[in-house]
Amino acid sequence: METETGDSADDGSAVRDARPLGLTMLSGAIAAAVVFPLTWLLLRAAEVDAERAFGIVVRQRNLEITLNSLTLMGSVTLLSILIGVPLAVLTVQTDLPYRRFWTIVIALPLAIPSYIGAFAFVSVFRPRGIVQSWLEPFGVTELPSIYGLHGAILIITLYTYPYVFITTRAALKSFDTSLLDAAVTLKHTRWEAFKRVTVPQIWPAVTAGALLVALYAVSDFGTPAFLQAEVFTRQIYLEHRSLGGAHYAAFLSLQLVAITMVIIALESRISGNETLYTGRTAKHDSKPFKLGRWKWPATAACGLLGFVTLVLPILIYTQWLFTVETDRAGTFDFELIYALNSIGVAGAAAIVATLLALPVAYLAARHHSPLAWLFERATYIGFAVPGIVIGLALVFFGANYGGIFYQSIPILVFAYVVRFMPQSVGSTRTSVLQVDPKLTEASRTLGRGAANTFRTVTLPLIAPGLAAGAALVFLTTMKELPATLLLRPTGFETLVTRIWAAESAAVYGQAAIPALILILVSGLSMVIILRQEDL
Repeated sequence: METETGDSADDGSAVRDARPLGLTMLSGAIAAAVVFPLTWLLLRAAEVDAERAFGIVVRQRNLEITLNSLTLMGSVTLLSILIGVPLAVLTVQTDLPYRRFWTIVIALPLAIPSYIGAFAFVSVFRPRGIVQSWLEPFGVTELPSIYGLHGAILIITLYTYPYVFITTRAALKSFDTSLLDAAVTLKHTRWEAFKRVTVPQIWPAVTAGALLVALYAVSDFGTPAFLQAEVFTRQIYLEHRSLGGAHYAAFLSLQLVAITMVIIALESRISGNETLYTGRTAKHDSKPFKLGRWKWPATAACGLLGFVTLVLPILIYTQWLFTVETDRAGTFDFELIYALNSIGVAGAAAIVATLLALPVAYLAARHHSPLAWLFERATYIGFAVPGIVIGLALVFFGANYGGIFYQSIPILVFAYVVRFMPQSVGSTRTSVLQVDPKLTEASRTLGRGAANTFRTVTLPLIAPGLAAGAALVFLTTMKELPATLLLRPTGFETLVTRIWAAESAAVYGQAAIPALILILVSGLSMVIILRQEDL
């Protein structure tokens, strides 16, 4: 991976700061490939004259979609803060019974794709659904509809608040509680001490989690699609499928990209304040705050949340296993090939993403330069841009210039790599930074070449980081819905496409097996996350 000569190995700073031409060019090519799909949206939008473009942007329909998307993002973010922060405080600073157990329960909804939860809730609360059938003997003939923007806000909140919970909890665990004790000794009430001391210290962590929620909410496709909420992601898909809607879909995509870039810019500014809640030696000698008579209501609230977000969907999908519609079984029956297809493309994406992430991460970790930083940052664009936009951009490219690669497995895998390679880049870069440069310098002074040194010294040490990154890419690829729908070859079915087909045809029972498999696989991703934290 390195191209420095043996002479430069005598100077550690030279090894770290030199700019190997081959590695730099390779990293630049990878970064350009990741950014490449978005250029097709710009080209597509540029085909429209300025007057027509302005008319598209300011027309009433477009303004409504923009407002709905911003409302969805803002509401989900606010509700996630209102849920996640109190739960973090409960599990860190109070005498809540079984805090370790409730920490796991509260964090686990992040493992379930929100569209899986949406599908389950639709079956329960839809007109003539399960709840209404229970209440019909009591004269209840109609329930408030779960469809629409309000339903999407509710469901997405239930499966994204753990972002705020996890980041806030991490900040509270590193928080010096002696400061809080000092405020209490100065005659402040617990609530006043919390507002004046704790909130300013944990606010950057709360905001960081909230920005992740906002990014997810504005880019989610499956939940708004299932609940028929008129937001950017759903409308982009509908316009793409309609005759003559390609230009409008491109403009909607660019607007959505603009919103996500604003979120990323805010996240970058917030990350500069991390010193407020990191790098401090935490002190937890003070006694947990006693909940008193609120102990069991708080426990019940945690239990209710766990039941709604975890137990209820699993129970519904399990029930569907035994109530499958037999009259349409020939079309919607589950087949093992669906799972094998999902595993195959996810495995391919994990391998390719890991291989492409390695030179970019190594360059960023070992050779500090503006180019190294730029190339690493460029790989994160795909992760920030919604899957529906990446998919649409590659559809434009494939239809016009892709030839035999249009609607093919290579294009589909490339979309996954663009979306999720940053997970591998981050994990690999962290692993490389943990390798002492003196080890590679010693190998070089013993006469080994750069490639041999990397293979025998560096690679074995960073292998766990490579494996962790590959595992995360694999697990997130398994759940990706919009890019799969847009780019899969004709007749190529995966777990997520079978769930989509079952929902579209209202054959709910046929989604049971693929949904339960996805829940199980997604749960593994949370195991990886939770193992990194001292609960």
